[in-house]
Amino acid sequence: MDMNDLIVRLSDIFDGLDVRTAYGEKTFYYNPGGTLPRGTYFCTIKDTDGPNDKASALNRPGVWRFNFGLPSARYEALFGPRPARPAKGQTIAGPWPFDTLDRLMPHPIYGWMGWVAIVSPSAASLDILWPDVEAAYEKAVDGFERRTTR
Repeated sequence: MDMNDLIVRLSDIFDGLDVRTAYGEKTFYYNPGGTLPRGTYFCTIKDTDGPNDKASALNRPGVWRFNFGLPSARYEALFGPRPARPAKGQTIAGPWPFDTLDRLMPHPIYGWMGWVAIVSPSAASLDILWPDVEAAYEKAVDGFERRTTR
């Protein structure tokens, strides 16, 4: 699976997205009509290591990472309790080889928030994970609804 193919797939399937590029990543917010300054986070696609995020070794040719936030129950069903928040510049504690290709695991930095990551996912892996991507989208929609109906 190519990173650009995933960007097109996400944009074609999910309504109300606002896509922004910053810090070496494309961030997909749920924000229909531009109601909020940014909306609610849905997912990100990152293809460059940053000063505080080098665990996935994204500076390898053709390597990129797809990240999204799962509902708590699903995250915990996959990985157990959320890890503690890491110190700045560190990764979450755990047995995960964050630079492994095509393997879903907690996000190296934001796993404590229930985010997951997969480095250079194959099309087959994305097809298997698609229900989780849909759950991440619904989580973003729910977050948007809570923020805009207060």
